[in-house]
Amino acid sequence: MREQKIKIFCDFDGTITTKDVSEHMFLKFGDSGKAYEIFNRWLNKEIDSAQEWSELLALVTNLTPDRFNKFIDTIEISYGFKEFVSFCEKKGLELIIVSDGMDYYIKRIFKRTGFSHLKFFSNKLVFTENGLQASFPYSDEECKDCGNCKRNHIIENSSDDDVTIYIGDGYSDTCPAQYVDYIFAKKTLLKFCEKERISYYPYKNFKDVINRIEPLLEKKKIKKRHQAELKRKAVYAQG
Repeated sequence: MREQKIKIFCDFDGTITTKDVSEHMFLKFGDSGKAYEIFNRWLNKEIDSAQEWSELLALVTNLTPDRFNKFIDTIEISYGFKEFVSFCEKKGLELIIVSDGMDYYIKRIFKRTGFSHLKFFSNKLVFTENGLQASFPYSDEECKDCGNCKRNHIIENSSDDDVTIYIGDGYSDTCPAQYVDYIFAKKTLLKFCEKERISYYPYKNFKDVINRIEPLLEKKKIKKRHQAELKRKAVYAQG
């Protein structure tokens, strides 16, 4: 029998960071009232993620790279994340970051905090002559909820034999969490799991996650979540 490998997928904004960087970006450099209107339209599925980003970026004017970088440098990493990365490396657990945010600030924050070696997938953001411009290299034509399809990254970076874990907090985490064996949830993701009766572990910080995962590693065979397996098979069937 193939040895079970553990693959951990983790959200970025509001999970690895103490703040949702993209949300605070638009509240600081855009029109906060209009920004919240756009956020709510996206949450209500009135617009897709690409349109949301397009409308939000249109609110940002006269933002220079220097001002943006200074803002990014104020963003803090969540308590226990450094220890969590070390824990994963020590135990041989593959950690992949999946974000519906932007590579521009993820790269800068990871470089500043010593995590540039971490693998991540996200949307892309660049400064152009006409201002900030976003692109979505990992979008899914069949699902417009998110610009970066986290579900696809989970399926493409794990096999049926692997044990998959997801860590998240927001709306963009509700879809991918359904395709993994173990979920660590707070805020919006936690409420979603409770509403849909999906088993999960509540957590406040990454020390909580470490304390929950350690006992799993001591088991000879880790139990997988049947509903997640069924959902993954449904995706395979569509392909």
